[in-house]
Amino acid sequence: MLSSLIPEKILGIAALICTPVLCAVLLKLFSRFLPKDKGREFAVDGSKSTGKIRGAGLAFICVFIICSLLFVPVTLEYGIYYALIFAEMLSGYLDDRADKPWNEYKKGLLDLLISAAASVCFVYFNKALTSISFFGLTLRIPAVVFVIICTILIWMLINAVNCSDGIDGFSSVLTSISYISAALVIYLKGGDRNFISLTALMILVLLPYLWKNSEPSTMLMGDAGSRALGIFLALAIMKTGNILLVIPLCFVICLDGLLGIAKVSIIRFLHLNVMKNIRTPLHDHFRKNKGNSNSQVIYRFCIAQIIISAVTLFALKA
Repeated sequence: MLSSLIPEKILGIAALICTPVLCAVLLKLFSRFLPKDKGREFAVDGSKSTGKIRGAGLAFICVFIICSLLFVPVTLEYGIYYALIFAEMLSGYLDDRADKPWNEYKKGLLDLLISAAASVCFVYFNKALTSISFFGLTLRIPAVVFVIICTILIWMLINAVNCSDGIDGFSSVLTSISYISAALVIYLKGGDRNFISLTALMILVLLPYLWKNSEPSTMLMGDAGSRALGIFLALAIMKTGNILLVIPLCFVICLDGLLGIAKVSIIRFLHLNVMKNIRTPLHDHFRKNKGNSNSQVIYRFCIAQIIISAVTLFALKA
């Protein structure tokens, strides 16, 4: 909106200042209306979150969409993404507010529908990016098949980010590392520069939230935040032009968040407990079984992702 009226450098400075300030204001205003956390029965130290403000994702995702409309050129593709991110945030927020948590199948179906819609939109507007590259080979994927693959990818990352949100500051910082990694790949490949700007705005809205979410936290993003962050992370990976980069660029968050889903699924459908000695999410395994502190888990997991991302970026640039 403003991108066509204001010089790029001034617009960038305005975005850098206005986005976190607006987010901080909305987090303050919304805090009195947001629900309170009831604790998590099976999570390590889950009782410590009881009574904290929950659902802060409602505020920072709204700010992200508003600032994106203001500071990034508006296109139909981006407009659809904003609507789907908002829908994912809203479904999570309604679950955060519910007296009884939503059924997992209900949440899974909603995630799947939103994921499918985002995949169709991406393929329609990015036909040149519907391929997979590995070891110097590029494999062109039929549009219908690529939609299915991207739907699964988005669904997985929504749930991976959601499951990793169990320690103050952990999910936001780890997701931001993956955002930055994906944005750098897009830049190196000469991809969609406007999406790089969107990535920057998403990180900017997370900063005031992290101010409140640093240990000991007073505010939690809830499903409203984690599910929206997950769908945006998937879109960032898809914009790199090679969805296989989800493996290195989101390695830690996928390992941490998806291991639990895999464990439960194997037990439920195959009646096997092949990971009985591993507590999930993985961050709880290191806290409970290995005796690591929250800070140790956050720093070590993030350092691991930074190293993996750095090696990947170096390999792509070489």
